[in-house]
Amino acid sequence: MNPAFDTYIQSLAGKDVTVIGAGISNSPLIRMLCSAGARVTVRDRNPALPREEWDDLGVELRLGENYLNRVGGDVVFRTPGMRPDHPALDSARASGSRVTSEMEEFFSLCPCPIFGVTGSDGKTTTTSLIADMLADGGRTVHLGGNIGTPLLTRVGEMSPLDACAVELSSFQLMDMTRSPHVAVITNLSPNHLDWHRDMDEYTASKRRLLDFQTANDFAVLNGDNPATAALRGLGRTKYFGAHTVHDGVIDGLIPISDIRLPGWYNVENVMAAMNAVRGTVSDEAILETVRNFVSVEHRNQWVATVRGVHYYNNSIGSSPARTVATLHAHVGRVLLIAGGRDKKVPFDEMARLLPDHVKVLLLIGEAASQIEAAARRVTSCPPIVRCEGLADAVAQAHKLAEPGDTVLLSPACTAFDQYRNFEERGRHFVELVGSLHRSEGKD
Repeated sequence: MNPAFDTYIQSLAGKDVTVIGAGISNSPLIRMLCSAGARVTVRDRNPALPREEWDDLGVELRLGENYLNRVGGDVVFRTPGMRPDHPALDSARASGSRVTSEMEEFFSLCPCPIFGVTGSDGKTTTTSLIADMLADGGRTVHLGGNIGTPLLTRVGEMSPLDACAVELSSFQLMDMTRSPHVAVITNLSPNHLDWHRDMDEYTASKRRLLDFQTANDFAVLNGDNPATAALRGLGRTKYFGAHTVHDGVIDGLIPISDIRLPGWYNVENVMAAMNAVRGTVSDEAILETVRNFVSVEHRNQWVATVRGVHYYNNSIGSSPARTVATLHAHVGRVLLIAGGRDKKVPFDEMARLLPDHVKVLLLIGEAASQIEAAARRVTSCPPIVRCEGLADAVAQAHKLAEPGDTVLLSPACTAFDQYRNFEERGRHFVELVGSLHRSEGKD
């Protein structure tokens, strides 16, 4: 179906290919490379990586502390969490290796239009909305990228009539040399400053979504966010925001009352998605999606109501800005569970919101002391409860909450101090609330 992909696969035969990282998202890539006849070396920090799965494929494993010693080969696939300027990659380039990524290869081979989405907040919801709108409009859609589904291995199945909805992180974008046909930047605020050198580098990585567009491409940017309002695409550019709402209707098409997702930030996500696909699919398809779209897992996801208390899982809220946006989405007093590993981003803006939005602040993880210090600098700081972990926080919230309250997991931090990722943290929260639900009974 895709001759370019067939040629690419044939070109891999006999090549020495290194893949850095053997996580779930790289497993299909490793298998594809082996099937193509490449000699594959997998390098991973985890010394306990199960060998049986890869031994059968003839994969050479370099595991443990020295896994990046003498990285080389004809092609090296960088894992997104590894900086492109890592000394091991610089050394590989100097020795003649072509350093690339699964996403870079996908962009070069994809035969159909790519709708690429990045931003500090709202990426997954916006990408999912775009995918649903395209599907409701009759297109065959491939959804993936930072959402977790690798797309390179599926390029052979794609046709020019399909469409791809791709979420892209700053880690993935930092060394990209291609841009999508439709580029969406939801917003920009300080994030991942534990990985990026500074805010300028972080912004520049997001900007790469636009940098390689042509005059025939399209950019959709948030006009209400100062950082994105200052950007412009190389082709046609559309700015979404409050200026497009008249009498409660967005761009003359979507009544805000039809949006089932709570919070203004979700209205912005709908605006971004609508502008990205409008003209590609019918207005009726866009409206159908908006009226049926409820939520994405771990993103202000309603979990249960137990004895009149509403429990919400916003484990994706791994930065203070995400937590601020989510607090604005909840009417009434919130028992907020926050904490984890910080991203070197201040908690002051979030702390200023606490007196008006938070009834009790329950703190967990490595950053608990930093969040508490920021909270106590605010006048009328709510009560603070330090908890041993998420299970203790849920138990404490259950004791303190009253009917009509909301218990919200929105940590403002990454999960890496106690969990492998935000999904694992969110699933644990859902399990804990489920136990309450079963023991206490539901409304």
